Amino acid sequence: MKEETPGKLRHPVVAVDIEVAGLDWEEVDEATRHYLLSRRSSDPDPQAIRHRLALVRGLGRVVAIGMWNLDKDTGAVLVQGSGNKWMEFDPLPGTRVWRGNERELLQEFWKQAADWGTVVSFNGRGYDGPVLMTRSAMLDVVPSRQLAGYRYSIREHCDLMEVLNFFGAARQSYSLDYWCRRFQVESPKGKMDGSLVAQKAREGRYDEIAEYCLRDTRATADLFRRLRHTLIPLYS
Repeated sequence: MKEETPGKLRHPVVAVDIEVAGLDWEEVDEATRHYLLSRRSSDPDPQAIRHRLALVRGLGRVVAIGMWNLDKDTGAVLVQGSGNKWMEFDPLPGTRVWRGNERELLQEFWKQAADWGTVVSFNGRGYDGPVLMTRSAMLDVVPSRQLAGYRYSIREHCDLMEVLNFFGAARQSYSLDYWCRRFQVESPKGKMDGSLVAQKAREGRYDEIAEYCLRDTRATADLFRRLRHTLIPLYS
């Protein structure tokens, strides 16, 4: 399918990453808590699910969405807050930020995404895309595009995790940080990782979440650039 070759991808090509703050265990109704624990009864530590609710679709709030336009090499982030307008994002010069509540973030995201050609992600088919679409549906927001469509096509959504494990043929998958280090891309990992998002959100430290999200998004974009003329053409 010639449209999927790197030089002919529809523009703009935009890398995306999200940050989700899981609910506190006490916020989850008793029936759901029992259901989650019973599903993990054979797990060595079934109680661990209490601290990993961001990974359970429907039990976490989308608090940040990073976007990196590969054609313009510019970044922007939607993050929890107020204002509903685009502003310069001082922590990362040359980038922009838009603040609103979760429903407003999702509405603005789908507005932006409607005009994109290809979405680039890392595990976006397995996590980011389904979370964004499910959470939007829960808040009566209509998605403007399908983020988990036909798995073996990179035309609409190029998931770099799947590219690097050859769509399951290589069996093992590795983290974004791992592959950034292998391909000499600046790793986004530093003082913060995804496990701290809920805590930062409770403390109202949303700019820190936004910066972390945007750095992850930029790393995803840079990794795509490294693969754009090597592995990605194999899926054309």
